[in-house]
Formats: sequence, C-alpha cells, structure tokens
Amino acid sequence: MKNGLIWFCRIAVGLLFIFSGLIKANDPLGFSYKLEEYFEVFHLTSLNGFALSAAVILCALEMLLGFALLVGTRAVTVVWGLLLLIVFFGFLTFYSAYFKVVQTCGCFGDAIPLTPWQSFSKDMVLLVLVLVLFVNRKAIRPLVNGKTGDKLLVAATVLSLGFGLYTYNFLPVVDFLPYKIGANILEEMQTPPNAPADVYEITYHLKNKKTGETKVMTDKEYLKNEAIWKDTNWEIGPNPESRLISKGFEPKIRDLNIQDAQGTNYNNELLSNPFYSLLIVADKLDETNMEAIGRISALAVNLHQNYNTRTILLTSTPPQSAEAFAKKNSLVSELFYADGVPLKSMVRANPGVILLKNGTVINKWHYHNLPTYETLNKEYFSKQ
Repeated sequence: MKNGLIWFCRIAVGLLFIFSGLIKANDPLGFSYKLEEYFEVFHLTSLNGFALSAAVILCALEMLLGFALLVGTRAVTVVWGLLLLIVFFGFLTFYSAYFKVVQTCGCFGDAIPLTPWQSFSKDMVLLVLVLVLFVNRKAIRPLVNGKTGDKLLVAATVLSLGFGLYTYNFLPVVDFLPYKIGANILEEMQTPPNAPADVYEITYHLKNKKTGETKVMTDKEYLKNEAIWKDTNWEIGPNPESRLISKGFEPKIRDLNIQDAQGTNYNNELLSNPFYSLLIVADKLDETNMEAIGRISALAVNLHQNYNTRTILLTSTPPQSAEAFAKKNSLVSELFYADGVPLKSMVRANPGVILLKNGTVINKWHYHNLPTYETLNKEYFSKQ
C-alpha cells in the first residue's frame, strides 16, 4: 500500500514537472515575458536582463527534476529540489491570485492558460504529492545504478537546456499563439453576432431614509423585491459593487491596431490583401539584429522588383525614430506601427518575418533561419 502510494506520487509529480517544463521551454521567450511581469510586481526590474536566461534554466530544471524523480537517481536531493520549487511556485501563484497582479501565471505557457487561483490550486495539489515523497524520500528506489543514473542526468541536462535554446533561436516547435501558421488574423479578431457576453452581478447597498435601516442585495434580488424598489424611502447608495459571474466570448486577437505615423488604422487594408505580402516584425528597432535586417531588406527588394510584393515593417518604435532608422539603413519596406504586446506574440524574434495572404499566416521565420529569395520563389510566388 505504502509503496503503491509512493509510486503514484512519483509518476504524477515526475510527469507533471516534465510536461510543465517542456511546454514552457517550447517558448522560453514568452516565459521570460511572464518573469518580467513578476519582476515588476516585486520591484526587481533590474533583473529583466536575466529573464531569458532564468526562463531557460527554470524550464530545464523542471524537466530535469521530473525525469530524475521517475528514474529515482539522487532521490533525496531531487525531492528537496521539488519541494523548494513547488513552495516557491505556490507563493507566486498565491500572491498573484490574492493581490490580482499577474493574471496568468504561465505555468503551462500559452498552451493551457490558467487563472491565478487555478494555478494556486494546482500547486497545492502538487505540494501534497511532493510532501508524501519528501516524508518517504529514503524509500524511493532507483531504477538504475548510480553511474548510469548520473549519465542519464547529464544527458537530460543537455537535452533540456538544448531544447530551450533551440526554440529560442528557431521559434517554438508547436505554436500556441493566435498568430500561428494557418490562422487568419482578421477572423481571429472578430466576435460572432450571437456570441455570449460577460455576465456581471451588481451588489447594491441600500438605506431607508425614514428608518435608517440598511440592506445589501444583488441587482436580481432588488428587481424581484417590489416592496423595496417601489418604496421611495429606500435609496441605493453610491458605488455599487460589480462582480464578473461568467466570462463571455473573447476573440483570440484583441489588441492589434496597425497604424501609420498619423494614427490611421490599416488593419483591413493590410490584412485583406489577396496577394502575398511580407510582414517584417521588429518590436524595438534599437534592439533588433542589424545583420538580419540587412538580409531581410535585400529579400524585400527582390520580391518587390520581381513580384511587386508589398513589404511592411511593423514596429512599436516611435515614428520619428523608426523613419530615421529606415532612412539610415535604406529600407524599402513601408513603415507601420503597433503596440509591442501583439508584436511579441506575432513572432518570437526581433526581427521575424511573416508571409501573409488574405490575412492568413502562410509561414513565419526567425531571423536565424530566414528563407532565401529562391526558396520563396519556388515554394510560393511561382505558384500563385
């Protein structure tokens, strides 16, 4: 019985830690943005420069501890590490939920969004399982001998870190973001005509002017109670409380507003183009990879000359600075502007390239694996 419980906890905790680390390591840059949110909450913005490194290491650590637990090697050290990690995560999720500061914890990246209270509940269940393992840590038996276990740990460390570094340098293996290949951006921004709306409950604080009696009731209770709302002596106090009961439909893309330097919206024009267009996404031009900008610019020139392809540089850099950047680097692409949040979601690279047609994402590339003109011509343009 006891051995069965240990094995249940061992498998459940091990697999969940591996899954959690793997999902986040699939998009370490996205996880680093979440870490920066926590740094801001705790007034540690000086650590923002270490967010990406911390993201890669934390993801690898989760996978490594989960794997080591399943194998059973160095069990005492591993269980101590799991306990400290889950207590740390539990504190963060509780703080986020109670003080309503970081509204999605990023526990499972963008694959499985959880509310702070859901994340905290998950961590508390995990904490119970880890405590069972902690109490029985000396009873955890390894599946292999010590030397083999250490070799497996080294291999797991290399693979865990390597996966995070690979996805950072060549985009996520599986894209869970709304701008993934095959998504139509305009459609993802629409709300269906009969989509459910948010439902709120309003709490009124009432006072009887004649007797001084007070009552607290919801808007539904108030409407049902004719004796109250027909009695002119009862008045509703200031600042009624509003509480969200159920969340309505929410488009996957809510914050994309592509503008020119004068603030005119170009969403429909740019995202309804029936021909191929090349979208160059460079959130902050002062932090972009200049060598890549040069290669993309040459690619844009060839596509414009041979296919009259519209190429767009989309950035959150202020217009004056962006125009100076474009002039200095002799860019032929049109300049448009958007907030940095959607730009970071479009493609996890600065710069990154998206091939669009009729608003649909045909393909996307990190600047480390940009396609050549010949490749684009052969696979796309010569077939249109």
